[in-house]
Amino acid sequence: MKHKNHILVIISIMLCTSVFAQQGKQKRADTLFNKFSFVKAAKVYRELIQKNYNRDYATRKLADCYAYLRDPRNAARYYKSVVKQDNAPIEYYYKYAQSLRGIKKYEESQEWLKRYKDSGGVVNSNDFSKDINFITSVFGAEQQYFLDRFRFNSKFSDFGAFEQNGKVYFTSARDEGSAVKRIYGWNEQPFLDIYEVDVKSKKNVDFSAKIKGDVNTIYHDGPITLTKDGKTMYFSRNNFNKNVEIKDNLGLTNMKIYRATLVDGEWTNVEDLSINGDNFSTQHPALNVDDSKLYFASDRPGTKGGSDIWVVDIFPDGSLRNLKNMGDVINTESAEGFPFINNENVMFFSSDGHTGLGLLDIFATLKDEDNNDEIVGVINVGVPVNSNADDFSFSMNPDGITGYFASNRRGGRGSDDIYAYHRVPILNVEGVVTDAINGNPVTAATIKLFDDKGNEIAFMETDKNGYYQINIDRNEDFKIVASQDKYIDDYRTFSSKKIQTELTSITANLLLNPVPNVAKLANLNPNNLGYKTDETINPDSSSVKDAQLKPIYFDFEKYNILKEYAIELDKIVKLMTEDYPDMVIKIESHTDSRGTTLFNDILSKNRAKSTYNYLISKGVNPSNILEYKGYGERRLINECADGVSCSKAKHQLNRRTEFVVVRME
Repeated sequence: MKHKNHILVIISIMLCTSVFAQQGKQKRADTLFNKFSFVKAAKVYRELIQKNYNRDYATRKLADCYAYLRDPRNAARYYKSVVKQDNAPIEYYYKYAQSLRGIKKYEESQEWLKRYKDSGGVVNSNDFSKDINFITSVFGAEQQYFLDRFRFNSKFSDFGAFEQNGKVYFTSARDEGSAVKRIYGWNEQPFLDIYEVDVKSKKNVDFSAKIKGDVNTIYHDGPITLTKDGKTMYFSRNNFNKNVEIKDNLGLTNMKIYRATLVDGEWTNVEDLSINGDNFSTQHPALNVDDSKLYFASDRPGTKGGSDIWVVDIFPDGSLRNLKNMGDVINTESAEGFPFINNENVMFFSSDGHTGLGLLDIFATLKDEDNNDEIVGVINVGVPVNSNADDFSFSMNPDGITGYFASNRRGGRGSDDIYAYHRVPILNVEGVVTDAINGNPVTAATIKLFDDKGNEIAFMETDKNGYYQINIDRNEDFKIVASQDKYIDDYRTFSSKKIQTELTSITANLLLNPVPNVAKLANLNPNNLGYKTDETINPDSSSVKDAQLKPIYFDFEKYNILKEYAIELDKIVKLMTEDYPDMVIKIESHTDSRGTTLFNDILSKNRAKSTYNYLISKGVNPSNILEYKGYGERRLINECADGVSCSKAKHQLNRRTEFVVVRME
């Protein structure tokens, strides 16, 4: 027996570990997806589908990955499965329609666009054009980003913001508080400088927030990028170093990228880089995830348009080699600039040459599924990040959810303003399952999540701390059930509708009451006591599933104890006062579905209280009644829900008070 128990424990641990491994995979897949690392994300979502973990959700995200990878054939294959899901959001009708259009199944596409429209979706006239941009239309099916206020804007130009180690670095022409202001003749604003401020600071940002050292000069300085250790800075500046300004053949002072190091809290040792030249501009530096490559914008010889994105390798000794234009997929005949590389090595940049909403728009690169180093396309990140004005200097924090960009759109404070953004974060339901008697966590409890139609969405087990977490969709209603062999099931209903977009988690803790030990009742006749059970009581058994005392019933809309059921209550009184004075029970009262939810909640509470009062009045120790609670119409035992025609007898079965034996000794 000990050997068998040991094996069961091992199996339980293995199951629990396996489920949480899948949960960890889903988190990683979602993070990769948010960072536009669609190739890696697709691989993990496929693994989740194979393991049948949160399959509906993983299938949706996998279909989206293929859409963003410009693979309408595979996208259509998985969207076809998605639209068959009972709980699929309607925007997937739209996405499926566009993926069908991408493989030239126009008639079928029209049918799904119509279904999307009939379901309440908004359809633009050009959505029915055969020439619609497949990837942009799919990406734009739902809003990806939401804007937050950036507290540090001024009435002048502000841009180039990024966050690192609790500080925000940005470039600004404010120069507020400075005794001497130098004006840039081009736009009659002060020259640009680089600022540093704590993310959580609430103070006004003036000249005192300029970074310390030799980086800021009397000319334009910024934007910047920092190595991951925060000790080396690459920054843009006019061709001005060691108090010498150099102009090109046309008398213009071009931009260069310089490098500086942090020494005793100040930026110094400013050095000109080999990629610079006097007769062209080099600016907007960006580093890749391991600081081995420097990306930048330049109009140097070999540039295709007004300016292109270029890249150069950074060697351990600091030398720059293997200069390369990023090529035609990124660069156009117009201007590209402001590259940024997130920690999944996905590039974001601004362009007025790719199809956009107007002027400069922000784009993200898409990698090849078979060769993750090859960029095969770009995608417009959509509204509200992009507008009909100039949108540029995009950055993304390591979480893949938040970041910054700049725009000169209407409604800002200055000529260019910084905007903070967040993507709608993944929402999950989480909680702890505990033993209702001793408060200990229940390990390896089965957690099942159902939608509002009763379809099982997800399945997992609690960990050693009784904890569970499951990703869920927004704007849906759910039911979650916890069960374990040694306990009576518990459940909660909850909704993700009308919740703030910033909310990432809904808590649903569950309490499991142990199945009572009825061995001591072996010599009693369970039929006389009114026990109902799904198995015969065995004198040698230590527990019986779902053991309950016989319920009592109530008249319609009444909560008084009827005479015939007072007899049943008297049996319980005898049991609890004479035979088993240490018995602990719970009282649970219910209503039928007729009447409003609020009315039924109040009615069931009154039924529970009247039952409790009766037992106490007959001598039952109040401490032996763990709780008395009303559940309204939430726990119907038959099909008689709202709108269902039922007999009076069937409705009567729902108007009940039940008794759960929690402990016998």
